[in-house]
Amino acid sequence: MESVSATKLHPPHAEEAPVAPPTDQLSSPLSKIITVATLAVGIQFVWALQLTILTPYVQILGTPHMWVSFIWLCGPISGIIVQPLVGFYSDRCTSRFGPRRPFIIAGTLSVVFASFLIGYAADLGHFLGNSDEANLRPRTIAVFIVGFWIIDFANNLLQGPCRAFIADLAAGDHSKTRTGYAFYTLFTAAGNILGSAAGSSGGIHRVLPFTKTASCDEYCADVKTCFLFAVAIQLVLVTVTVTYVKEKPLRITDSVGNGGKGGIGELFSALRELKRPMWILLLVTCFNWFAWFPFLLYNTDWMGVEVYGAQDKKERVYTMGVHAGALGMMLNSIVAGAASLGIGVLARGLRGEKRLWGVVNFLLAVCLAMTVAVSKMAEHSRRYTVAHDGVREPLPPPAGVKAAALTLYSFLGLPFAITCSIPYTLASIFSSAAGAGQGLSLAILNLAVVIPQMVMSVVSGPFDKLFGGNLPSFVLGAVAAAISGILSLFFLPSPPPDFTKAAATSTPAAFH
Repeated sequence: MESVSATKLHPPHAEEAPVAPPTDQLSSPLSKIITVATLAVGIQFVWALQLTILTPYVQILGTPHMWVSFIWLCGPISGIIVQPLVGFYSDRCTSRFGPRRPFIIAGTLSVVFASFLIGYAADLGHFLGNSDEANLRPRTIAVFIVGFWIIDFANNLLQGPCRAFIADLAAGDHSKTRTGYAFYTLFTAAGNILGSAAGSSGGIHRVLPFTKTASCDEYCADVKTCFLFAVAIQLVLVTVTVTYVKEKPLRITDSVGNGGKGGIGELFSALRELKRPMWILLLVTCFNWFAWFPFLLYNTDWMGVEVYGAQDKKERVYTMGVHAGALGMMLNSIVAGAASLGIGVLARGLRGEKRLWGVVNFLLAVCLAMTVAVSKMAEHSRRYTVAHDGVREPLPPPAGVKAAALTLYSFLGLPFAITCSIPYTLASIFSSAAGAGQGLSLAILNLAVVIPQMVMSVVSGPFDKLFGGNLPSFVLGAVAAAISGILSLFFLPSPPPDFTKAAATSTPAAFH
């Protein structure tokens, strides 16, 4: 098998030298790398809100379950368009503020705008003529979807430059690169914990009483409050980062620059030059995200429908299930954060990152398959009460069933921590060896994340409707996770020796 160190993402040609951050500079202090990594808190806070409360919320507004996954197409579409373009142009941006910071600021302003659209969708829908009592509120849904799509584009505008900024500051120091991405994973977990905690806290709108209006009930007010918190967190973290961490403007090393190609053209040109090791990394990542996306999309809905037994999305028991699912995601994030501190130890114990990734992918497969067992437990123990109008309503599941579901969420924290760290670290190392720009290189890896999301966004809703419930997509995810584990264990090459040595001599979480 070809050496990883020989991997070339996009080898520079004499007439087409890439414009990239200067490589002759020393790596920056860890304090600056960690400061940039804190941006993951704000980014992931927004993702956590989307994954815990927005999928149920858009169904409460009247969107049928099978169409919800199509709304989520915005994420992969924005990822496949925005990240390559942002990666390409941030690798070549000659702004006096530096190559990454202008994109981070633009992404933040977009997040602020989109958060207000999502939070105030019900009020704007009422202003545009929606009836607050209607089961289906099309104008509110339209405003919501516009905000949803903008916030996904904005987060993709933020993520690529943030990760590339970390690699720029490390300046080829593999130990610091690994440390930076370990911290990024840690702060990703922190953002997940905060976002999931906000989503699981029914009544959080009481902190900001003005959020509840005639058009915006308690659940809607909770959504609005959560996104106002997201705006505050994002603005504070970005302000601190762009003020404290400075960048040097890029030096233009080639008058042609990209030879006339744009970001998408450069991306496909880079794909044509990929060698076998990088293709395998993309393949492992691809199957990994085939496994993750259905669960991330529908986990709170699964708690509300399959575990708590709701027949109608407006039932109180459904909201209770959604809050329990958000609590599960918070536990998942706590475990992921703790696991991110021990990735170095785990990798050494299993003799390499690729083996660790393979093993946890099998854990992911088992946990996704176990959602079927938990759902059956909940169904067999279902209890009902009779409402005042004579309609039977399900009661919350027994404590044992809820504990089993939350345990699954917790175990899934370990593979999630690995998913957020190892693929990006390996891609960064591979691109450093090839002399490629970090932004474009990470955009290539992002293709292996967004393409599975696009496929599952189109397939999972109709597939679940055909067979009933969320479990069919979860089972497909379990199969994909097992395939990803096999590819990682037996086909993915190990990183270069200098990276392996740096990893072996670092402290458990590379905190040094």
